[in-house]
Amino acid sequence: MTDSQDSVTARLQDGTFSGPHQVVEVGETRYTLLGTAHVSAESADDVRRLIRSGEFDAVAIELCDARHHNLSNPDALAQQDLFEIFRRGKAGMVAANLALGAFQQRVAEQSGIEPGAEMRAALEEARHHDLPLLLIDRDVGVTLKRIYSNVPWWQRMSLFTGLLGSVMSRQEIKPEEIERLKEGDVLESTFSEFAAESETLYTPLISERDRYMVLRLAEQAPPGRYRNVLVVIGAGHMKGMVEHFSAPLPAEPEVERQRLETTPPPSKLWRALPWLITALVLIGFAIGFSRNTDLGWQLVVEWFLINGLLSGLATLIALAHPITVVATMFAAPLTSLNPTIGAGFVAAGVELWLRKPKVRDFSMLRHDVTELKGWWRNRVSRTLLVFLFATLGSAAGTWIAGFRIAGALLGSTA
Repeated sequence: MTDSQDSVTARLQDGTFSGPHQVVEVGETRYTLLGTAHVSAESADDVRRLIRSGEFDAVAIELCDARHHNLSNPDALAQQDLFEIFRRGKAGMVAANLALGAFQQRVAEQSGIEPGAEMRAALEEARHHDLPLLLIDRDVGVTLKRIYSNVPWWQRMSLFTGLLGSVMSRQEIKPEEIERLKEGDVLESTFSEFAAESETLYTPLISERDRYMVLRLAEQAPPGRYRNVLVVIGAGHMKGMVEHFSAPLPAEPEVERQRLETTPPPSKLWRALPWLITALVLIGFAIGFSRNTDLGWQLVVEWFLINGLLSGLATLIALAHPITVVATMFAAPLTSLNPTIGAGFVAAGVELWLRKPKVRDFSMLRHDVTELKGWWRNRVSRTLLVFLFATLGSAAGTWIAGFRIAGALLGSTA
């Protein structure tokens, strides 16, 4: 152990630093794990003092590429093509990230401390001292997808509503919620109430990420590549990561890491369900016409009315342009019979054509989404709502109209 390493150890042990810490030695490399509070000015100061000590030759932080990009460039969304976001099916993920960002802003307003200040400090100091910066956390989108796939389908709606309720509520954030943020990030705090009681949530949210970050370190900073690596993580990950470090690191960590990045593909039945519904509806129309022309036209009219009205009403709730509402009403019954395109995509496309977001909308986006009415006021977030609401309205219309067709056919048989 060198004199400088002795200095680091001594200062970590004498209470100079506010957060929990642990030094792990693997071969000739020391990993200094600093557990930080994501809502703490002291944690940011700890990070600055350690990096400025000159005793580290690499810095690893609990961020993924996407979160690093957003932290480094808060206006990143303004540089993206919204239509491409809808086309690639990422509207829900963008909306979720905005909602989580709104929660962060509310925490900052009520606590006076910006969440993630310690990560910003690590970014700035690593850049200033020309140190390699290692991003070791799993992509937030992958984590959300693995949470979603890990939870039984009948629990997903309560999970979704709980997430929306916690991030969009205008009530003052409780002190215990801020305390939870000191142990983990916004995502962990949001789901902590559920995760504490559910292994299906705890595993992808906490346990897997502990293992993932150790694997990323084994890839990017394997024993011998660097002398002393500072690892800045949320305090809640400290115990799990130390336990994983206590076992031998895998010879090919990327193999296991890639496995933790995959999401189980939907079942064949789930993939086939939209086509099955389309086939059943068309068969229902055919049966109706074969029995009675009036019955056949009745089923077609009811399909268009139920699906169109519910989808149009949903976009109306999102305060879409009147032309968007009308276009969605006509498009939804047809897109519901074509699984390759959704009503939400059509609605969002028309809304973007009629009300293209302005520079101000992008610049005010993060501020506007901190309050419920701001989601409707800002053209960017409102277009996201139009997409999501039209999709939900069309889905509801498809099921309701489908059951109505089945009931009419069975009734006519009787």
